[in-house]
Amino acid sequence: MMKLNGEYWLYYLKLIGVIVGTLITWLVFVTYSTLNGWWHQPMVTDSDPAAFMAAAAEVIEAENMGNVALVLIESGNVHQELFAAASEEIDSDTMFPAASMSKWITALGVMNLVQAGRIDLDAPVSNYLTRWRLPASEFDHNKVTVRLLLSHMSGLVDGLGFGDYEPEEVLPSLEVSLSKPRASSGRDVQITLGRVPGSEWDYSGGGYLILQLVVEEVSGMTFSDYMQAVLFAPLAMSRSSFRYIGEFENRSSSYDKEGQLATSYQYAASAATGFSSSISDMTKLIRALVSDDPGPLEIDTIIQMQQPQANLYGFDIWGLGTILYARTETGLFIYGHDGQNDPAINSAVRINPDSGDAIIVFSSGNQALATTLGFEWVFWQTGQPDFLGFGSLANAGIQLMAYGSILIVMVISLLAWWKGSGV
Repeated sequence: MMKLNGEYWLYYLKLIGVIVGTLITWLVFVTYSTLNGWWHQPMVTDSDPAAFMAAAAEVIEAENMGNVALVLIESGNVHQELFAAASEEIDSDTMFPAASMSKWITALGVMNLVQAGRIDLDAPVSNYLTRWRLPASEFDHNKVTVRLLLSHMSGLVDGLGFGDYEPEEVLPSLEVSLSKPRASSGRDVQITLGRVPGSEWDYSGGGYLILQLVVEEVSGMTFSDYMQAVLFAPLAMSRSSFRYIGEFENRSSSYDKEGQLATSYQYAASAATGFSSSISDMTKLIRALVSDDPGPLEIDTIIQMQQPQANLYGFDIWGLGTILYARTETGLFIYGHDGQNDPAINSAVRINPDSGDAIIVFSSGNQALATTLGFEWVFWQTGQPDFLGFGSLANAGIQLMAYGSILIVMVISLLAWWKGSGV
């Protein structure tokens, strides 16, 4: 006999409630477990650094289409270097373009001026500018500070991505680049405020172009000369520069993602994307940063740069010019910076302040190889996925959510039918 009409609807409302409640529980569980890397298959499970390097070598062998330079640092000392070249000789002194890793290096230069008392992190950035001003907007420009620019919290919404310049092109002045930047997207982009300063994180290449101008105005030097004087020369980083990489010998050729030779571009936005360096020089920098005598920067300054300044979806992701990848055992952060640029430039640095361990990767010919190896190193070090890996983890999590949700609906519906049929 069929159920009475009211009982019928009550029965199915309860069934729907059970399905919805179970689905919500499943989605929460999958989200939490995905963000904590429960479903990620690590590249290596052995804690021996030699095992990590062997696994990294296999990934590079399979995915490299150009040049790759990698170094693994253990307790501040080089454990092993690895080089893979498409058609040329490369070594620890070979210079690679670092793309947006430039921003971290720039931040080190800015913080040198901060510790010298020449810049106040929380003063209006306009206090230091005479050659260019932010365009008029509805927002209070006096709330834009160096701190907010370093952490991408300034309210700028340009999203730059600076475009390439051919080797024979004449680069525009800094003021022209600020007023009319060449965007990698080809869009007409203006460096201007689009939200209340300090209210939300927005990655802004334009903010670092402003910081480049701040450095020049405060120091009275060109940006490149300043960085050479306060950072590269004191650390004997003779294979590092913000000048065009084409001016140097022993540099990596540029390759596209198919492994074909490509143009080595120059960039007008030096502070945001114009840094080039080598494995040997970046090793010198990291040794300084993890030592008791960091040279140009004081220990308190280095620690300050690692303090969270910006978060996204409840996760601390940015310090003062540093990406905060994942928590360490002591509650600090694996930190550093990545870079990616056309045609297939990718770079990554990750540093564990607990141990002085680090990884440095430069690649040309693969748009994500360095970041992938950096992500795997963080997972190997901490068992936690890093901030930049959330995208790939999300794809796996979405698939798991979808398949699990279908299964949940099918199983509950089948059980309901079985119970209702009296089997």
